[in-house]
Amino acid sequence: MDKNILSRDGTPIAHESAGRGSVVVLVSGAMSTGATVAPLAAPLSERFRVVVYDRRGRGASGDRLPYAVEREVEDLAALIEAVGGQASLYGVSSGGALALRAAASGLPVRHVAVYETPYATSEEDLRERARYTERLAEALREGRRGDAVELFLRLTGLSEAVIEGARQSPLWAGMESIAPSLAYDDAVMGDGGVPVKLLASVPVPVLSIAGDASPAWMRKAARAIADAVPQGTCRTLAGQTHMVEPDVLAPVLAEFFSR
Repeated sequence: MDKNILSRDGTPIAHESAGRGSVVVLVSGAMSTGATVAPLAAPLSERFRVVVYDRRGRGASGDRLPYAVEREVEDLAALIEAVGGQASLYGVSSGGALALRAAASGLPVRHVAVYETPYATSEEDLRERARYTERLAEALREGRRGDAVELFLRLTGLSEAVIEGARQSPLWAGMESIAPSLAYDDAVMGDGGVPVKLLASVPVPVLSIAGDASPAWMRKAARAIADAVPQGTCRTLAGQTHMVEPDVLAPVLAEFFSR
């Protein structure tokens, strides 16, 4: 990241951009930095000015406590103002929930596209999210960053063997370094359920996307988002999982953002 802007509370937010045209801001999800979504910027930058940023508490951006979801919306507001005053947003996973909140709050947003924002669609899943929130807060409060990362990986459905392998990976230290931001994504997701009232207030077109190789509940959540917003469309990408291929996703986003 080669540039910083200051958010309303003085937190520096690192960002970079590529390409020319109308602005598209990419919003990363949990356990991610701007580098995670950067591969999508390359194909999109052929038609748009694409902005990638590190959300607060991760990467090259700063942080300031206490955290509130409103601060992350203010981060996006400051970023949009700095790059021209209007933008479309793409959010992946919990970053999609942040993008939708930003649009609902009245930011100068033209379109919102989200990929597999993981809202719970059953009572059992809501109870699991509540247990996760409680255990995550406890682990972070006690400084057990590795346990916090494990809780998140378990929530995503990874097996114990895969999680143990991740612990032995050279990437684990980096994951622990941004573990406190897991609480931020948890807050962005609210109680984990589909926020129907908030989504009903989103005033711009929304494209909700899922991969057809992802679990059925993710496709159900994608449809629920499209049904809840006034100008919602749902799309399924053949052969794609939660780790969607940028070259498959980019043409879909480009067509939507060009409308």
